[in-house]
Amino acid sequence: MIYELAEEAKREVSKYSDDYEIYVDRSELIDLDSQKTELNFAKEDMGLGLGIRIIKDGAVGFAFTSDVSEIAKTCENAYLNSKLNSKDEFYSFAECEKLPKIKGVYDKRFKDLDLTEFTESLQSAVNAVADFGCQVSSGGLSAAEGETLIVNSNGVEAYDKSTGFAMGISINAVKDGELTTAYDSVSSCLYDLDGMKLVEDVCTLAKSSLGGEDIETSDRDVVLDFHAATGLLSTFLSGFNADNVQRGRSRIADKMGEQIITENLSIYDDGTIEGGLSSSSCDDEGTASKRTALVEDGVLKGFLYDIYTANKDGVKSSSNGFRPSFAGTPSVGASNLLFDFKKNRGLDDIDDAFLVTDVLGAHTANPITGDFSVEASNSFIVSKGDKKPIKKAMISGNIYDLLADAEAVGTETKQRGSFIIPNILLPNVRVVGNNSN
Repeated sequence: MIYELAEEAKREVSKYSDDYEIYVDRSELIDLDSQKTELNFAKEDMGLGLGIRIIKDGAVGFAFTSDVSEIAKTCENAYLNSKLNSKDEFYSFAECEKLPKIKGVYDKRFKDLDLTEFTESLQSAVNAVADFGCQVSSGGLSAAEGETLIVNSNGVEAYDKSTGFAMGISINAVKDGELTTAYDSVSSCLYDLDGMKLVEDVCTLAKSSLGGEDIETSDRDVVLDFHAATGLLSTFLSGFNADNVQRGRSRIADKMGEQIITENLSIYDDGTIEGGLSSSSCDDEGTASKRTALVEDGVLKGFLYDIYTANKDGVKSSSNGFRPSFAGTPSVGASNLLFDFKKNRGLDDIDDAFLVTDVLGAHTANPITGDFSVEASNSFIVSKGDKKPIKKAMISGNIYDLLADAEAVGTETKQRGSFIIPNILLPNVRVVGNNSN
């Protein structure tokens, strides 16, 4: 069906411009939510829409629709919108190139999903919380299938199809009147979620957080768990966005070829990783997905580009032009960000470090300087394998400076959002105790 829609759009948009791009997006979603042990929300949703971009007399125009009977009008609107914009020489559309075949991103079992069985999967997970001596606060389970087709006047015809599954559980643990909370989630392109393992891990975390003690303010080594690392590294990532670089909003804008973090770490953006949550044959402009070195052995090697920012710098797109849906235009974003440490150390070998499972307030970090001050959630003092729970505390510092001596902890990596990361040790982080002035 989406090919037929693209052909119709192609016929219509050609009336207004010889330089165009058609983005067709079809999605199907099953979304379940529970409050405590009761299912309170279930939705099956299907979406279909088109986004049309044209370049006419050097100016770009965009329009979109979710009404497939309005394709002709949408193409006309894209043309009319172009007349409202100024000429911009840096706009262009993707060129034809061979697209890679990506494995592990589509599960045909999505087509056979039964809503009743799917609901029972969530119900079994939330009911199991009581077996571990905890109380479920909320839970969620979702499954999605999406397919996109990008057709443009340069001969690009890029098709992609993927699925995604996710489960999240939030629980409470209570002992002697004290209450602690914990949350975690699992995501996969395949229908292989282990809900029971998720419940066990979240309950273990909540119960082990009971009996927390105060901590004195000091500078100490901090171990960031997967969620905590993702929160803080989001600030760090913004420095690699070519749009931020070009606007003078990146601390590393003029550091190409220089060492910016520990030589123990290389960072790659790779949209071709098998089973990667953001893997696809191409980005949302039709540029073939690839592996881009951002940092190698601590040395800055590249930035993330979409076509527009690449044209401004006279380079090729790194295949990082992404859009939220057919209703939006592309901008620079990450695919799968792989943090590759050459060496790691075991958690049992670490003496007297502050382990942070999650952070609150990461969005308040300064994306230009890298300065942050966040609340540590479900935190512990770890020493040679022993863990002692800690009450509320803050951690602060500068993520660029701290990554100068960062180390991986353990060999396990997980994907959280765009990040594929291990636990990370940052030395000499300011830890502010709950009772400190």
